[in-house]
Amino acid sequence: MDELDGLAARFEASRSRLHAVAYRMLGSAAEADDAVQEAWLHLSRSGGDGVQNLGGWLTTVVARVCLDMLRTRKSRREEFLDAQPGDAAGAAPDPESEALLADSVGLAMLVVLDTLAPAERVAFVLHDMFDLPFDQIAGITGRSPAAARQLASRARRRVRGTPAVPGAALGRQREVVQAFLAASRSGDFDALLAVLDPDVELRADAAATPAGMPGHVTGAAAVSRQARVFSARARFGRIVLIDGIPGLVLARRGRLWLALKLTIADGKITEMDVVADPDRLSQLTLAVLAD
Repeated sequence: MDELDGLAARFEASRSRLHAVAYRMLGSAAEADDAVQEAWLHLSRSGGDGVQNLGGWLTTVVARVCLDMLRTRKSRREEFLDAQPGDAAGAAPDPESEALLADSVGLAMLVVLDTLAPAERVAFVLHDMFDLPFDQIAGITGRSPAAARQLASRARRRVRGTPAVPGAALGRQREVVQAFLAASRSGDFDALLAVLDPDVELRADAAATPAGMPGHVTGAAAVSRQARVFSARARFGRIVLIDGIPGLVLARRGRLWLALKLTIADGKITEMDVVADPDRLSQLTLAVLAD
């Protein structure tokens, strides 16, 4: 076995962990593959000269590559989000595999991470998910260790969020959202009616409204019929806190592209606000809803 083969074997031993790091930073299996491949190119070109801790070195390289990719992504975010909601099932080469991978991490977590600034996301993922010390994270983000700690702390507060309702009420609202999501996934008209207030109102912005469908609908029966259109994509839906209230988000490759803000009173959904416009999405405060 020559020197490059030996280096490749050592790299392959780290590939799984490197992919896990990159996927949590990027939310896309394909992009994570690209980041890991870029790390291999760095390693093969350097020959591993002077590298004592190969695993740590590779993690640093992958993290830096991901940080650059995240910064680039922010600059072309609107182009990504302009795709029509109806293409969600075909957004990735293998959507089923992508969905399984997202579920293994937590799709809701990936969506919330996508709302963080790039350096915040990198610091949070590396420290809170992979236990990297802040001295190492500082070198990756170009900040001091104290500043890296602040990045992770700020990200942690945003990920956890602050519910706008007390615990008991939060639990009841979550149950209503879970019931709505289950009924949407199954296309159960009666179950949808059961969670909607008779006078419920649905408002959808232009980016969220399919051609030929109204953007404003009132009444449980009419809203149920419109909600059933959502059923084909409901499997991509996850429950999160939206501005402190339980709601639903849909993601494409770990990136938010539609949010369903809900108003719930007396165990019924009274208002539904469907948001897909990139500017409006960027103004939402999302957080993971703790189990």
